[in-house]
Amino acid sequence: MDGDQDQLRALYPFLHGGEQDPSAVDDALLESVRQKADHSVEVKQRFFADNGPAVVAAARAIAAVYQRNGRMFSMGNGGSSCDAAHFAVEFLHPITAGRPALTAVNLVADDAMMTAVGNDVGFDHVFVRQVIAYGRAGDGLVGFSTSGNSANLLRAYAKAREMGLTTIGFSGGDGGAMAASEDIDHCLTVATDSIHRIQEVHVATYHILWDLVHTLLADHRGDLS
Repeated sequence: MDGDQDQLRALYPFLHGGEQDPSAVDDALLESVRQKADHSVEVKQRFFADNGPAVVAAARAIAAVYQRNGRMFSMGNGGSSCDAAHFAVEFLHPITAGRPALTAVNLVADDAMMTAVGNDVGFDHVFVRQVIAYGRAGDGLVGFSTSGNSANLLRAYAKAREMGLTTIGFSGGDGGAMAASEDIDHCLTVATDSIHRIQEVHVATYHILWDLVHTLLADHRGDLS
């Protein structure tokens, strides 16, 4: 405890009537780097140890979408919207030679549509309207939410299930409403309260999913071409 107080005093001396000691600040910052890096590794290792079979099941579900000539749609809010975009581009633009481009549509990409629906109907409808317009039975929908409680994702999942889409969720903490939802076929939950660690595991997970999906599709490449 005393060590923590000393680090805080070094970082914020103005709160105690002092000035920063550059060497003490560097030591505290380096220790912060070490702790955050260790925590990031720890959370990843724990997630994959606990959820390896669930990740494989999600990969099989995505591969099945592509085997039946379906498309994947992705969605998320804020930082998670970046994950939705990243997920889509991984499948659209494979970086490994010999792997085919697979259809993946980022539902966050159309600013005009998002702001029109958000303004005229409400933000809870920005994804469900696109699922209704673009989705068809046999497609897949993946969503990212660090809390698992994003109302616009949950609404889209409900419609997707009704329409016959495969549904996959990425959440954090206790999984929120997404983990409890019957509308989500596969929910991958990172059990930590740190939003940064949740997002870091999400990135690692969909990178692994991308690789597993292509492995599962290896015998079907002729059909996909």
